[in-house]
Amino acid sequence: DQHECRGKLIPFVFCLRYFLICVNYFFYGETVADYFGALVQREEPLQFLARYHRFISFALYLAGFCMFVLSLVKKHYRLQFYMFAWTHVTLLIVVTQSHLVIQNLFEGMIWFIVPISIVICNDIMAYLFGFFFGRTPLIKLSPKKTWEGFIGGFFATVFFGFILAYLLSQFQCFVCPVGFNSESNSFTVECEPSDIFVMQEYTLPTVLQNTLSWKTVNLYPFAIHSIFLSSFGSLIGPFGGFFASGFKRAFKIKDFANTIPGHGGIMDRFDCQYLMATFTHVYIASFVRGPNPSKVLQQLLLLQPEQQLGIFHTLQSHLRDKGILPPAAVQAE
Repeated sequence: DQHECRGKLIPFVFCLRYFLICVNYFFYGETVADYFGALVQREEPLQFLARYHRFISFALYLAGFCMFVLSLVKKHYRLQFYMFAWTHVTLLIVVTQSHLVIQNLFEGMIWFIVPISIVICNDIMAYLFGFFFGRTPLIKLSPKKTWEGFIGGFFATVFFGFILAYLLSQFQCFVCPVGFNSESNSFTVECEPSDIFVMQEYTLPTVLQNTLSWKTVNLYPFAIHSIFLSSFGSLIGPFGGFFASGFKRAFKIKDFANTIPGHGGIMDRFDCQYLMATFTHVYIASFVRGPNPSKVLQQLLLLQPEQQLGIFHTLQSHLRDKGILPPAAVQAE
């Protein structure tokens, strides 16, 4: 009976793996279309896949949904629906946030290195401050966590994040996003650094001017952004670890796995990283990234020639009204 049951559940197990493939296709197909528009425009099959990507993804998911219904086995409905729910929750938490990590990476290595280093630094410094000065328990879920470690880790992490951001902002290989060069037919990280990676002069508040005898200071804007990233990684990031601790206590386990000897599984090391990666992605979209000219151009190239010409005339009239272009009569002369 056991072997017969396993044989009947093989299609169901395959169906769960199929959902993983569908979700990855949906997310990373969008990434390729967004960041490598020049590559997509060169290949006709990729143009078709990019244009109908969401419909294709939904059709693939529907196929998996139908496979799930057809793979239901009598007397095992509860187990199968239980696994179906767990699969979707896992895809939401792990695959979705992993996708955000990759998107941060495509914005430039610095958006990956600084956040991940901030979490590592906070973990180490909170432990050291707690070990040497810890007296007051912070939270019952993690009895070894102390207020002294939490506060000391915060200030140490903000300082570390600021210095690291200042150093990495000087190197083009860290600040340039990944792109596809159609001329050399290769991927590249060369670019003209955006404004947040160009040294700017800032006027200090009057209180600091009197204290430090400085009126201005030269900084990379990204170094200021790193203060907010570090603050989140120090104040909110640890709650990802607290959440993981509560989850493990609920199931009475010490570690998620034993992949890393003495440290547990991958999730034991990355319980705060996923939360940090999500915040970084939201922060970039809200406060850093502006309209993407390459993405707008990619959409324009998909239009019919008559539509492109109409947009051209509209844009020309708009620039002429703002005084950027000379009047039509002057242009004709």
